Amino acid sequence: MIFCPLYSGSSGNSVFIGTDKTKILVDAGLPGKHIENALKDIGEKPEEIDGIFVTHEHIDHIKGVGVLSRKYDIPIYANADTWDAMNRNIGKIKEHNIKIFQSAHTEIKDLDILNFSISHDAANPNGYVICYKQKKACIATDLGHFSKEVKDSINDCEVILLESNHDVEMLKFGPYPYNLKRRILSNVGHLSNDDCGRAIVDIMKDKKKTIFLGHLSNTNNQPDLAYQTVLNILNDNGLRQGIDIELKVAERSKPSGCINF
Repeated sequence: MIFCPLYSGSSGNSVFIGTDKTKILVDAGLPGKHIENALKDIGEKPEEIDGIFVTHEHIDHIKGVGVLSRKYDIPIYANADTWDAMNRNIGKIKEHNIKIFQSAHTEIKDLDILNFSISHDAANPNGYVICYKQKKACIATDLGHFSKEVKDSINDCEVILLESNHDVEMLKFGPYPYNLKRRILSNVGHLSNDDCGRAIVDIMKDKKKTIFLGHLSNTNNQPDLAYQTVLNILNDNGLRQGIDIELKVAERSKPSGCINF
């Protein structure tokens, strides 16, 4: 299985996951052309995408969803609440490409995709675990807090994109209005760098994991700061970079490099 964050940040999000038989996107939150270019940059073809799985209806996750579906006849998967919330913003979608979850599991060829609930200020947001044979990858961003359901869902994943949205001090003393700061810090907002580090410690077992820090705020965070904050927490808990964990920062404006596992 190949896992590649194409874009990750408050300006747009999209992740590619694929096998020899099946290729999907989780979110397409930039213009369709940007997603096309990112796929081509990693040697993949937009016309071979088997489905787009939407986490929630915020524009940085759905901006290119409708365009890509119409251009390449790609099915869009989401729960009923998310469909209702995003429908007016993605344009007309062919009936056969409207896929509403009927259960927690969706099978596409040789992939099994599990959707699980996350805490965020959206209609009914989801994270995803993508399973191929005995391998599992996960996308868990836009988390107000790291709930037991999220932990249980991603515990045994080998590759994880996990939110490390903001530095709390940068946010508190930054330019955002008070109400927005409150929302980000709330249980339906975003995980901080410290929250992310503690969450990683909570899910580490004997199995080595590759973890991308994702959805970094452009205003209230910096890649080096997020990385070092999380790394310090891991080190304080006896976890070693390169041995117990491979820690990376997902890029905001280009593919972050493919993990083949």
